[in-house]
Amino acid sequence: MSNYQICSHCVMDTKSDPFIRIEENGKCERCNMYEHTVAAHWNHGRGHEKELEALLVKIKKAGKGKKYDCLIGLSGGFDSTYVLHMAVKEWGLRPLVFHVDSGFDLPLGVQNINAVCNKLGVDLKIAKIDPEDMRNFQLAMFRTGLACLDIPQDHAFVQMVEQYAVDNGIKYILNGENISTEAYTNPAYWSTIYGGSTTDTVFLNDILEKYSPVPLKNYAFTNTYRRKIWLPYIEGVKVVKPLNLIPYDYEAIKRTLFDEYGYIAYPQKHFESLITKFLEAWWLPKRFGYDVRHHQLSSLVVTGQMTREQALERLSNPSVSEEEGREMFKQVAEYLRISESELQSYFDMPLVKGSEYKHGNSWLINLGVKIMFALGKEKRVRK
Repeated sequence: MSNYQICSHCVMDTKSDPFIRIEENGKCERCNMYEHTVAAHWNHGRGHEKELEALLVKIKKAGKGKKYDCLIGLSGGFDSTYVLHMAVKEWGLRPLVFHVDSGFDLPLGVQNINAVCNKLGVDLKIAKIDPEDMRNFQLAMFRTGLACLDIPQDHAFVQMVEQYAVDNGIKYILNGENISTEAYTNPAYWSTIYGGSTTDTVFLNDILEKYSPVPLKNYAFTNTYRRKIWLPYIEGVKVVKPLNLIPYDYEAIKRTLFDEYGYIAYPQKHFESLITKFLEAWWLPKRFGYDVRHHQLSSLVVTGQMTREQALERLSNPSVSEEEGREMFKQVAEYLRISESELQSYFDMPLVKGSEYKHGNSWLINLGVKIMFALGKEKRVRK
């Protein structure tokens, strides 16, 4: 890549994010934004004891007299697992654990979910996405030529967790999102150029009309209005992120989860799902040059949990071997009920820009994100 640049402080670079600016001090705009707008108020989770206590009082009050006082969507991933651990062992909450089975769960993820839930003695509700709907939606996404191929799974996760809370009168959803390991989000470039918003139903319906020959029968959709207005202000269901209110040390927590439950950490974030692992470790780096490790590892670097040298060493090797990548390729083709040559044709097709599809009010979504950040409701760095 001509004019290639990499941040002198983290490992964000112009290959994974061509829009990023490396400023005069050698740092990228994300690092400067983190230092000036995030680090001070977050303080690595320290000093938020009163805020956490007030939140726990509200959760327990809302759940008084009910079997459950909160809902935790558990993917089997590291962050949601630690939220569950803290909720039961440290905060005295009574969560219902909700897992969405997309058909892509990997055995280690299932093992981790069962081990933690069984040891804690919590109720686990497993909801399955209609397999035909999921297959048709996922295949339609591959046919688009876009990068945002994890939308069918991610959209369903959000909708099903939130709707279950509404249907069962649970007023608080505990979310594992956190600054400590997720200070930097996916580059905006990924969604603005070769993708679209996960909750833009105009965009999603356009794709389904073009590429899904069979209408989805049971797949339920959500949207930004429903999530940001209807859910909290009409239904009174709040999505909260308590991990930002406590110190969060990845390596120490990994040891705790292993010692307590035999939880085995994944070699990379989001590797509990076959489709996500395949996309993030193989498809996106090879087809688009997107390596999610740049912003994932940069988050650990700027929060002091990994050195820049360690991150660069990690990046010097691919996420998975070529052999494992091709095996996942075969598994995904089998899941979609198509030949490997057909899946290869989607990989080889020209890159398609998101602007080739219809979109809703994306400007309104972007404005909402800016307002949420200004109000302190969105605490991560989005660029």
